[in-house]
Amino acid sequence: MLFVPLLLSAALVLAAPAKRQSVAFIAPNANGGSNLDVATSDGLGEPLNVIVSALSSAAVLTDDGFLNWLQSINLSTECLGLHLGDPQTANLGDGQGFVDQVQEYREDFGNTDLGTCLESLIGGNHLRMWRQSTTGALFLAVSHEEDLDEGHTISPDGYNLGRDTLVSSAIAGSSHNGVTYTATVESVSGLLTPGTTGVNHDISQDGIVKVLTVTIV
Repeated sequence: MLFVPLLLSAALVLAAPAKRQSVAFIAPNANGGSNLDVATSDGLGEPLNVIVSALSSAAVLTDDGFLNWLQSINLSTECLGLHLGDPQTANLGDGQGFVDQVQEYREDFGNTDLGTCLESLIGGNHLRMWRQSTTGALFLAVSHEEDLDEGHTISPDGYNLGRDTLVSSAIAGSSHNGVTYTATVESVSGLLTPGTTGVNHDISQDGIVKVLTVTIV
């Protein structure tokens, strides 16, 4: 029935704040923050390697709107809403200090209900999200994970691979629940130091952050 996605589409748009930001994001390292989160007790972290720009459509930057966009590119909330392990923290240089991730998402293989349970078994893309309070931009720690037999750890080159897989899906365009999205991307250096310094699992990353501007059309 068409009215359900149409109603959801309208709700996502109406729920969005009317004001649009004039900057895409503020560099965390300009104000004492970092594009590395804190994942372990000894301070190692995962790269915040994708930013959803504050210049995106306002609805995309809300929790519900962000989830709808993620579901359009085959990512969703965790299997049956369950999560094992502690949340990671990040300081986005917005005066809030270190705060917990807002949410964690996994690849759903096109099934928004149970697909993330499959990711927990066979591996796939995975991300954590934080919101910069000064701009509304969303900072994502994206990675590709191995299967359960491999301990569900990050794949070799998993930070770069996870980021690039998400970006490729985004810029291809997508739709879900009656909402259609386009996206543009910019590569930004200077937010992350290339290599493995401070990076969890000792997996090298190229130091590039992809900034996506996601637009509802």
